[in-house]
Amino acid sequence: MSWQQCVALQQPQYEDLAELSRALGELSQLPPLVTSWEVLALKQALAEAQEGKRFLLQGGDCAESFADCTSPIISNRLKVLLQMSLVLVHGLKQPVLRVGRFAGQYAKPRSADTETHDGVTLPSFRGDVVNGPDFTAAARRPDPQRLIRGHAHSALTMNFVRALVDGGFADLHHPEYWDLAWVEHSPLAAEYRRMVAGIGDSLRFMETLAGPIAGFTRVDFFTSHEALLLHYEQALTRQVPRHRGWFNLSTHFPWIGMRTAALDGAHVEYFRGIRNPIAVKVGPSVTPELLLPLIDALNPEDEPGRLTLIHRMGHASIAEKLPPLLDAVRRAGRRVLWVADPMHGNTENTSIGYKTRRFDNIRSELDQAFDIHAAAGTHLGGVHLELTGEDVTECMGGARDLSEADLQRAYKSMVDPRLNYEQSLELAMLIVRKSGGLT
Repeated sequence: MSWQQCVALQQPQYEDLAELSRALGELSQLPPLVTSWEVLALKQALAEAQEGKRFLLQGGDCAESFADCTSPIISNRLKVLLQMSLVLVHGLKQPVLRVGRFAGQYAKPRSADTETHDGVTLPSFRGDVVNGPDFTAAARRPDPQRLIRGHAHSALTMNFVRALVDGGFADLHHPEYWDLAWVEHSPLAAEYRRMVAGIGDSLRFMETLAGPIAGFTRVDFFTSHEALLLHYEQALTRQVPRHRGWFNLSTHFPWIGMRTAALDGAHVEYFRGIRNPIAVKVGPSVTPELLLPLIDALNPEDEPGRLTLIHRMGHASIAEKLPPLLDAVRRAGRRVLWVADPMHGNTENTSIGYKTRRFDNIRSELDQAFDIHAAAGTHLGGVHLELTGEDVTECMGGARDLSEADLQRAYKSMVDPRLNYEQSLELAMLIVRKSGGLT
């Protein structure tokens, strides 16, 4: 609870504190969403990624909505992550650690506490776990009961994902089950189908020699979200039998966003006290003088798998801003996992008012990230992406060269633009090509 003595940014202003207290009391008695042994298993896998033995694929919605907690949307989101991981495993020739940005990504930071339309000022929309998107006083009122609904929708999502994975949805013997409609018309369809056929042939050959390989019928899957609402996270932070310390059991892998990463802030103080593997977003304003003390505060024992740094610089800034950070961390001998987020530094607004990202800029930042790490003698161990399994038109470019005019066709995001299923898979193939795995 020491974080409550620090400045907590990006928190909703609830009108009725007694109502908030009752909701948090109820939340604290509800079952956790994940288990401590899952959390520790992820930490071990992240330690292996630090050593270059795994590659982290972290992806999902910018902000989940309660309305999207449906079986088609959840299964399509899982499909595209499985498809991407299939491409990466095949091309990189190493295990892929799959972490979804879902089952809790219901809150979003905002640049201003309020917004004004036609002379009316109301609280900003901060995600479904806080308030509603409609521009009315009733919808925009921060409602503590939404915290309970957020837990319920997270639990429903987790339950369905676990059921799919345990039921063989991720069976490598049948990757054709993961097909989405794009494979019928995408320029990448033939390449993807060749890859699927090659994996099937390899599995059949291995099982002819060694018999059925049960491990290929399921995969490990973990969840993550930005741990923004500290009262919610605190209510789901628990001690467990036979393990020391405290675990955030709302998710396996919480992260601190750029807006809340101040060394003396409440979020850093809260994260210091939990045993989960954690991540921090690192933007172009971060210097070595800011980053090294933050690493020391969050991972004072230099614990393997504990700390991931997700750099998000923008394609125009990464060549200048990233190398000094890599050099400082390497010289200091700190143990971290470096991950690239090529999405958030490349957001722009179009002439007709859409927030978008250009696929070429996303690709450029990712390409540069691999080159910069190679030149620095460090290892880029993963990617962090905002994506969806739906046929949206939110990011321009890609294999079918979506234009500004195309954005109007299927722009569905409530906050930030996401890669659609086709662009997501294309990016996975580009990662493999960059690593020399595809020709």
